[in-house]
Amino acid sequence: MTRFAKTLRFLTASVALAAVGGTALQAQDDGFDIPDDIRILGEANPNMRRATARVNGNIITGTDVDHRVALIVAANDVPIAGEELDQMRLQVLRNLIDETLQVQEAAALDMEVTAEEVDEAYERFARERFGQSPEEMDEYLRSVGASGRTLKRQIQGELAFDKLLRRNIAPFVNVSAEEVNELFDRLQATRGQNEYRIGEIYLSANANNRQQVLQTAQQIIEQLRQGGSFVAYARQFSEASSRAVGGDLGWIQLEQLQNDALEAAARDMVPGQLVGPIEISGGFSLMLLIDRRQIGMADPRDAILSLKQISLEFAPGLSDEEVEAQAQVFANAVADMNGCGDANIKAEAIGAEVVDNDQIAARALPDPLQSILLDLNVGQSTPPFGDAAEGVRVLMLCGRDDPQQQRGPDFDELMNTLEDERINRRAQSYLRDLRRDAVIEYD
Repeated sequence: MTRFAKTLRFLTASVALAAVGGTALQAQDDGFDIPDDIRILGEANPNMRRATARVNGNIITGTDVDHRVALIVAANDVPIAGEELDQMRLQVLRNLIDETLQVQEAAALDMEVTAEEVDEAYERFARERFGQSPEEMDEYLRSVGASGRTLKRQIQGELAFDKLLRRNIAPFVNVSAEEVNELFDRLQATRGQNEYRIGEIYLSANANNRQQVLQTAQQIIEQLRQGGSFVAYARQFSEASSRAVGGDLGWIQLEQLQNDALEAAARDMVPGQLVGPIEISGGFSLMLLIDRRQIGMADPRDAILSLKQISLEFAPGLSDEEVEAQAQVFANAVADMNGCGDANIKAEAIGAEVVDNDQIAARALPDPLQSILLDLNVGQSTPPFGDAAEGVRVLMLCGRDDPQQQRGPDFDELMNTLEDERINRRAQSYLRDLRRDAVIEYD
C-alpha cells in the first residue's frame, strides 16, 4: 500500500451497511394511520435506485458517486464487494445529498463557499497531512479511480456547514457561568480519577427507522473491528459536530458526556477498545477509547525518553540452535555493558548495531515496552525481544524527562465543551430541517 493510501484511510471511510429493507412500523402515537397488515402495491423497491439525484435542481451524477466510492475503497484495507458495495453507494449518495444541501443553504444566506476557500483548504490538507503538493494529490486520486474534485466537494460541504453553524447556531447558544462553575466543582472533586480521550460516531434515529439505523451501526462496528479507520468512518457518517475532526472529543471527564449509558460504557473501557451501538436519546453512539489518564496528575507515559536500540540480525539459514546460541551471546554482552557510556563499543564487538533516539515519548512505544521502560533506571535495558527473521534487540534507557502535573480544564475550556455539545444538538436538527424541506428527484 502506498503512503498516500495509508494516510488517506484516516480521512475517508469504507462503508459496509446492512441491507436497507422494509421495516415494519411499531404501533405508536405518531399521527400516522398505518395498519399492521399492509399490502404493497407494485414491485418497486424504493432502495433500488440508480445512483443519481437532483437536489433542489442541482445534479448529483453517477460519476460523483463512483469517484467518492473509489476514494473510500482505496482508503481502507477491508475488502468491500457485493451487497456491501451496493449499500456503500446508497450511503455515499445520501452523504452527497447532505453536502449539496449544506452548500445550497450557505449560498442562499449569502455565505457561499468560494472556489478559492476550497482550493486553499485542499492545498493545506495535501501538504499538512500528506507532505505533498495538490498536484501530487490529484495524481494519486486519479490513480485509484477518484479525483481531486470529489475530495474538494466534501471539503466544500464541511466549510459551508461550518459557516452556517457559526452564524445561525453558535451565536444563539448560551451557557451560564453558574453551569460552568457547577461542572468545574464536580470535576475538581474527581481529581486523581481517570479522564478519557474518546472518539464518537453518532447516528440519529427515530421510531420509524430505529431498526435500520441499528443495523447500520452494527455493520460499521464490524468493519472497524476488521481494521477500518475510526477517524474515516466518523468523518463520513457521524452526525455529530465532532465529525470534522474524525470524531475526537478530546480529553474529557465522564460527566461531560452528560449521558448515563455512555458514562457507564466508557468507565470500563481500555485504550483501543470499541463499544456500541449504544442507544441514547435521538439515536445510537459508537465509541472508541483513544486513551485514558488521571485527572490533574502527571501521566508517566508522557515522559520523554532517551534510548539506545541495540540490535543483532541473524544470518539467513541458521538452525534454531544456532539462532538461540547467538541470541544468548547477545544477551550476555548487553548484560555486561556498563550503561550507555560503553554500549556502542561493546555492541560493535559482537557485530550489533546501535541506533539513538533522544526524544521519544514513552506512550509512542508498544504497550508491553512502556511498562518495562518506565520501571528501569538509567543504564538498564529491557529484556531481549525479536525473532529469527527480525533479529534480536533491546532498548537501553539513557535518560528520562518526567512530565509536569496536569492542570485540568479551565473555565474557558469547560465553557467551550458545553457550548459545543449544545451546538451539536442544534446542528443535527438544522440538517434534518434541510432534508425535510428539500426537493429531491431520483433518476
